[in-house]
Amino acid sequence: MHGELESAGFARRVMHWQKMHGRHDLPWQGSCDPYPVWLSEIMLQQTQVTTVLNYFPRFLQRLPDLPSLAAAELDEVLALWSGLGYYSRARNLHRCAIAVMQWHGGRFPASAAQLQRLPGIGRSTAAAISSLCFGERVAILDGNVKRLLTRALGFGADLSIATNEAALWELAAKLLPKYDLKKNMPRYTQAVMDLGAGICSASKPQCAVCPLGALCRARQQGRCEHYPVKSRRLQRGTQTIWLLWAQRQDQSVWLLQRPNVGIWAGLYSFAGFDSRDALLAHVPVSLRAGAHDAPAFKHALTHKDLLLHPVQVPWRSNVGLPGPGSWIAADDWPGLGLPAPIRKLLAGGNVAMPN
Repeated sequence: MHGELESAGFARRVMHWQKMHGRHDLPWQGSCDPYPVWLSEIMLQQTQVTTVLNYFPRFLQRLPDLPSLAAAELDEVLALWSGLGYYSRARNLHRCAIAVMQWHGGRFPASAAQLQRLPGIGRSTAAAISSLCFGERVAILDGNVKRLLTRALGFGADLSIATNEAALWELAAKLLPKYDLKKNMPRYTQAVMDLGAGICSASKPQCAVCPLGALCRARQQGRCEHYPVKSRRLQRGTQTIWLLWAQRQDQSVWLLQRPNVGIWAGLYSFAGFDSRDALLAHVPVSLRAGAHDAPAFKHALTHKDLLLHPVQVPWRSNVGLPGPGSWIAADDWPGLGLPAPIRKLLAGGNVAMPN
């Protein structure tokens, strides 16, 4: 299976296509500096390129290199990440920067095996960094590339089974370029990423313009939509959260830092409750008449939807505190790590204070 693609010049075909038709203007391309490549790879996990393009330059402007990231406070990193989601990536990014400074003298190791030992860097991300920056002959296998290769190879084994995924890794490695690796590995890696993200899309793949169109087993079978095979898929759930939006006359808001586990781990947020009654139980009786329900809305996470019900409560300064947390001034909360929906609520308007 792989031998046919290999003898048909799989690597040569995709590299030629990338040179002529691939992406060349992404801000992290054209550099052998591992820092921006690593940053982009972490940002691109579970996130569209168009979204990352809005965050990447702002992050680099504030934290332009590894030492500045390692020296930054985690709250600052989370604030720069706010809205990108999957905040464990930002925490691991910070941990990784500190580890590289401490363990490797501030220089990323050149091998995927060593990179994979760092916080937040998995096998595919390590391979992307080492192949793009150092020309190491290692395969990447992110979600897009899995789709590309399983279709091209006609690989119909269930990838939810570890041994089958390991077999795909082996096949991916056999398709890699074998010569002039400093030049060809970055080109090849970028090629399979570009093809997987653009041409070989999950729905409506552009087989007619794909450089692998004549070789692709899935196209020959007319079954592109059947690849990759993964039988175990997580079921989406829902969770309802009532949010206490307490705000004082000076526009300061009450925020608490969430635990380091669970949704929005380590971020600053409104206090959350399972019901409106539970929320109002934390509001003094003298303030309950001023409570106002803002429009409820849905916020999608990876494996579940959050149904968020903000309740605005004007809070007089002579009344006791809402609970654990602290009052954050209007000038200060934009610099904190906030979940995207909380940031949007705060940016969208203030609580109407009673006369």
